[in-house]
Parts: sequence; structure tokens; C-alpha cells
Amino acid sequence: MASRPIIIAHRGASGWRPEHTLAAYELAIDLGADFIEPDLVSTQDGVLIARHENEISGTTDVADRLEFASRKTAKIIDGETVTGWFAEDFTISEIKTLRAKERLPFRSQSFNGLFSVPTLPEIIDLAKRKSAETGRTIGIYPETKHPTYFDSIGLSLEEPLVEILHANGYNKADAPVFIQSFETTNLQQLDRLTDLPLIQLLSKTGKPYDLAVAGDSRTYQDLTSPDELAKIAAYADGIGPDKRAIVPADENGRLLSPTSLIIDAHAVGLLVHPYTFRNEAQFLAPDYHNNPEAEYEQFFHLGVDGLFTDFTDTAVRVLQRIRS
Repeated sequence: MASRPIIIAHRGASGWRPEHTLAAYELAIDLGADFIEPDLVSTQDGVLIARHENEISGTTDVADRLEFASRKTAKIIDGETVTGWFAEDFTISEIKTLRAKERLPFRSQSFNGLFSVPTLPEIIDLAKRKSAETGRTIGIYPETKHPTYFDSIGLSLEEPLVEILHANGYNKADAPVFIQSFETTNLQQLDRLTDLPLIQLLSKTGKPYDLAVAGDSRTYQDLTSPDELAKIAAYADGIGPDKRAIVPADENGRLLSPTSLIIDAHAVGLLVHPYTFRNEAQFLAPDYHNNPEAEYEQFFHLGVDGLFTDFTDTAVRVLQRIRS
């Protein structure tokens, strides 16, 4: 276990800048993040880019670009019909003509149109440059998005991801990298491809899509049992659960007693990195009285090994206060 919890910049400093942009990642590092998190999807020509979804109209200006109007389509992604514009229908040169925008309407829109969509190598270059500038090792925490879907269209994410990471010197178990996924099969595949640490993400609801495709009845909730955590420990180094799997809430959003998930995961040697911590009132349980620092304090005291946050500065401030 790390000497202290790590601060993972969720999509960068996405509370302050449009998510998954070099500007968001760099600001997160400047605010004290230990790791920056790029969610990865593929372009038509097999380039890994940072977007939370392969449908890109929510985070770029593609819908306003007349030259791409004919690319709008509907697809079935992980069993759900999604309509929009998809990264895998664009080349990297086309993607680079787009500009990022803020996804959430209640956050600042003043940076819309300023930043391009970064590739994984560009993000690695930034992490290395900032590591040299700051004297701190800045890690990267990539997530493979919709791996079963991307496999089905011949754009597998795992092999190019490992190739890029290994080529950049990230090839050992102690490298400053965690690879994460909400699916299980691709993590088991990655476990055979690399010694890099792997994190099994666990949603509060539903089931991993690869299990659904295989007819496996296990849900994410099932995977939090001690027996299933032991199975996860056979291929992964940690779990990334929804924070409500650690501190549940009732139907009114009021917090309930913490579960045993952290203790159970630690018992089989798994790290615990819950998501997602945000400052805005709509994301906070009433028990915190609109004080996001109270939520961080609770989870740090419960013993998490790290956490995902949109507001790196708040997380760092609370952690420093607790440690002092």
C-alpha cells in the first residue's frame, strides 16, 4: 500500500477546465494531482484519444461542424442505442480539427473552443514534462472504454495501449501507471500482456458488459463479495468502486453506515480507489451540509488508498490537513 492516499485527477481538473484536455491535465498537476486519468477510445485509424465516451458531441463542437453533419448516426453501445457522432468514424486528423467544450451546463463554458482532443502519447509527454518540472512523479491512470464494443469493430484498445505504455518505459509493476476498466475479460487479457497494475472498476448498478454478453449473471454488486474480490485479486491490483458502495445512501440521499468493502478488499491485497468526488451541491449527500471537504475527510479516515476527484485542489488541501 502507498504511504498515503493518491489523488487521481478525474479526467483532469475537470471541475475547472473542459475534461480530457491537456489544459485540464496540466492544471490538475499544478494543483497537486498524483495521477491524471485519460479515458481512452479509438479513432478510425487506430489512434487512442482521450474522451469519456466514443460519442463525442457532448464534449466537442462536432455537432456544429457542417462538414461532419453526415457522420451523425445511431449505434448500439453496450446494449444501449446511442445517437450522435462517434470517434471511431473519424481519423485522427479530423479529430484534431475539433475543439473541446464543457460537458456540464452548470460549469464554466468560458473555455469552450480553446482546446483540442489529446492523444495518449501527448498525455504521456505532458506527464513526463511536468514530472521533470515539478520534481514529482506524475502518474497516468488510463481507462479502456467499451472494450468489448471496440473489439467487435476491429479496433482493440488493449494491444495499442500496452505498446504505447511499454514504449514509453512504463513496463514494470512499480511504474506510475494504473490501467482500469469496468469490464473483466479485457483486464484478464491485460494481465497476460503487461506487468502494469490493473484496477477493476465497479459501478453501483448493473453488470460488466462482457459478463452480460457471456450470459454471466454476476452484477457489480455481486463482485464486491469477499469471494469475488479474491477472484479479482488474481488478475487485478485494486478496485475502483462507486463511493456509494463504501458509504451507501438511502432513497433520500442520506448516508448509511459504511460497508465492509475497504476491509474486505484490503484483506485480499486489493487497493481501493473510489470515484467520483465533486464539489457541487448536487453531488453531495445532505449529511455533508454542502461542505465537500467533509466527504473527503470521511473517506480518507475510512482508509481508501486513493480517490478520483474533479477538484484536485480540494482533495489535496484536505489530505494535507489530515496528514499534518
